[in-house]
Amino acid sequence: MSTAAAVTTLGDRLRGDAHRVVAAAGGEFAETLRAVQRLGEARLRLSPAARIARERDPAAMFDLDAYAGDVARLAAGEPLAYVLGEQPFHDRVFVVTPDVLIPRPDTEVLVTCALGRLPPHREATVLDLGTGSGCIAITVALERLRAQVTALDASPEALRVAMLNAERLGAGNVRFLRSHWFEAVSGQRFDCIVANPPYVATGDPHLADLGHEPVSALVAGSDGLADLRHIVARASDHLEPGGVLMVEHGFDQRDAVLELFREAGFTDRQGIDDLAGRARVVVGQLAVPVST
Repeated sequence: MSTAAAVTTLGDRLRGDAHRVVAAAGGEFAETLRAVQRLGEARLRLSPAARIARERDPAAMFDLDAYAGDVARLAAGEPLAYVLGEQPFHDRVFVVTPDVLIPRPDTEVLVTCALGRLPPHREATVLDLGTGSGCIAITVALERLRAQVTALDASPEALRVAMLNAERLGAGNVRFLRSHWFEAVSGQRFDCIVANPPYVATGDPHLADLGHEPVSALVAGSDGLADLRHIVARASDHLEPGGVLMVEHGFDQRDAVLELFREAGFTDRQGIDDLAGRARVVVGQLAVPVST
């Protein structure tokens, strides 16, 4: 008496693919399974609730060709955000390509700091240095509609991604300029400058896990501080009196960045942790000249 072969369900297929991705690319199974499930939802056009409801359906009921190809990309180590072409950030979804860094939750702390210094009812000028996908500039612009935001990047490819995101999300109060740091805004001053510059040291072992992201947006000299030094030293030339500078930095760079702010004459200096409790952002204010 023959026994019928067990039917492979959609849930079986997703879990099996997650195991294969872990075996090929490493990582934690639970996190990888979430990535594979999200990929399945996107390629099969299922909501999370629909995917859960249909996990007991036979896998053969679904057209899995596009999904299978994308699982192979995950197994090759490509980040999910690049496979999907998008990444959530601060309650919005941004287009991403390998020309830009993948927006990360840690950077949302920088946005929160900026919004805290920009009251909704006041007009303000904001400069975002190294905008990449535009996630910082566009989020600030959409949350503070009276602000005029200038977003700079040296990469024309990154600027194309950022401008696409601004158009998709309806951020009409952002202008984009190609610029190596402050070059394109010579003589201009802003109420707030934000930057998430490269801050990884050359040779840092963590770079091996970031191989698909643009190196120029990650690495900044032998100690990771080269671009932060440049930004902090020159920011006062581009801030209104009383204006604020805020930068993202590496988890072990807070003391060094605070010292850069002190040397540059910034007052009210403070370090801010990310959601995991790691040092992430330094904020400082340009002193207002005392009238005599």
